Amino acid sequence: MAKHAPLRVVAGPGTGKTYSLMAGVTQLLSNAVTAARILVSTFTRTAAADLKREIAKITFFGARDIVAGTLHSFCFSVLSREGVFPVTGRVPRPLLDYELPFLVADLRDKSFGGLRDREKRLRAFGAAWARLQHEKPGWASDAVDRKFDTELNSWLRFHEGMLIEELVPIALRYFRQNPAAPELTAFDHVLVDEYQDLNKAEQVLLDTLAEHGSLTVIGDEDQSIYSFKYAHPEGIREFPATHAGTILETLELCRRCPKRVIELANNLIGVNASRSKRLLKPPATCDDGEVLIVQWLNMEQESRGLARFIKQRIDKGAKPGEILVLAPRRQFGYAIRNELVRLGVIAHSFFSEQSLDGNPRDSAACESQETHALLTVLARPQDRVSLRCFCGFGDPSLESAGWRRIRAHAEKAGTHPRDVLDALVDGSLRLAYVDGIVKRYVELKRRETELGGLRGSALADALFPATKEWADPFRGWAATITDPNYTAADLSDVLTTAIARPELPTDVEYVRVMSLHKSKGLTAQLVVIVGCIEGLIPSFDSTLRGAEIARHLEEQRRVMYVAITRSRTTLVISSIRQMRRDLAHKIGARLVYGPGSVGPAITSRFVNDLGSTAPASRRGSETWPE
Repeated sequence: MAKHAPLRVVAGPGTGKTYSLMAGVTQLLSNAVTAARILVSTFTRTAAADLKREIAKITFFGARDIVAGTLHSFCFSVLSREGVFPVTGRVPRPLLDYELPFLVADLRDKSFGGLRDREKRLRAFGAAWARLQHEKPGWASDAVDRKFDTELNSWLRFHEGMLIEELVPIALRYFRQNPAAPELTAFDHVLVDEYQDLNKAEQVLLDTLAEHGSLTVIGDEDQSIYSFKYAHPEGIREFPATHAGTILETLELCRRCPKRVIELANNLIGVNASRSKRLLKPPATCDDGEVLIVQWLNMEQESRGLARFIKQRIDKGAKPGEILVLAPRRQFGYAIRNELVRLGVIAHSFFSEQSLDGNPRDSAACESQETHALLTVLARPQDRVSLRCFCGFGDPSLESAGWRRIRAHAEKAGTHPRDVLDALVDGSLRLAYVDGIVKRYVELKRRETELGGLRGSALADALFPATKEWADPFRGWAATITDPNYTAADLSDVLTTAIARPELPTDVEYVRVMSLHKSKGLTAQLVVIVGCIEGLIPSFDSTLRGAEIARHLEEQRRVMYVAITRSRTTLVISSIRQMRRDLAHKIGARLVYGPGSVGPAITSRFVNDLGSTAPASRRGSETWPE
């Protein structure tokens, strides 16, 4: 096939990006392109599921043979099919987010820096060490990075695990070493959605797959909100400069949002200096819509008032599934969710903290994590990652020093760490400073004996008691298993899939409460953004310096832009006037300095960035009195 010029489509929110993508796919099929030689890729599982649903609607014969999904799922299928994992000594057992702190705690070389420094290096490892758009992915150039890479790989090999983010770097390395790999000539057309969400390693991999065919990328620099994984707006902005002969198309007509929302969104994003000057345009028949900006005394008043407002709208005919509540922190989201439930409105929150996220050093946060680790060991007794985690819970250092001694002994003896622990328990082996780990291991063995014979709901009830609020999502996932005698392995598989690869539901009958980040790709008639105060919207990172601060602030403004443009009819932006100082310190909110346990909050600067045409802020208690 003759190679076509690259195509870049810049598509703002609500401008018909998905329609344009499907139209392109349909055009290829109408030109007799073989469906199996078309690759359509996107960033998130939710977006991939949407793509597959749209492809299923295409009536051309063989359309279902189109290869569609996330780039990570494509890499996993290639690496599994080609037998790369066994050859490289890697085990495709992905680490969950709550397991990462144990890994980071074990990488204690002084040159790696403190906890935050090690976490940043871990993210750079997942981006194949290409932190910036102009850097070449693949190899660490810094000596400390190279040492970190070596020790991290050693940890992952010993614990027989891997990072999800590794899939792309491993696949890229595989293709570089195997230029005759069939996948390199498998596709005549590669189409990429949400291109702004990809880091440099992911972009290079797609360039590699499209080397003998055409490459079409669709995205929007103003919706680039994943810098934590080293995805930058320059990726799509500078695409023509790195892809000679690129054909440019722009979609600016926003058919989703009402005029007032479009105007405020343009004002907000226009404050960002490092962007093109493109703005959204409303169609001639666009409704004005409704925008409300309100302020409450505190979180309690905000949650009660907004819940009453949402209930009133539902009583007047609004569908709960057409309402999104977006919160910068789970504390705000949970407060409104609980008030809605109290009023008889079905509402579900989608904060990952509800299931397993949180600091495992915090005893209040680790109960769910510890139980999940226990379940994993019940399902797979030789799972080294879960063993490592269970033995480290409850200790501020996560027992990293003692675990390093146990790991060193296991590596030297060529045995499993459980064998070392068994020897420590029966007294046939002695090691210094491992008493805490041994105590935890004895508890693990007791729980294994206690739970080993349980099946079905008896197992779920023992692990996830109905009396524990944190257990609610786990019990819900367990209830979806049809076999009444399911095993620990069955339960573990269902829970791990739900946690590691979540999909946000799009067709629901309840109010959805989630973070601003997670709302990307969703829309609703009514969107309520809460907690709009400094320190939360925008958030701040005290480790940033100079130009990094400006880049972070611009990304935070893009997050707010994404949230605003979810609305199809009504937008509510809410702030509070004061907050408890202890809670503000915990979640990063900025209060005016002063005495007392409660301090004045500062309304988000982004409210001012909405421009002079934004409605004046009103007291929420007067707008919707009790």
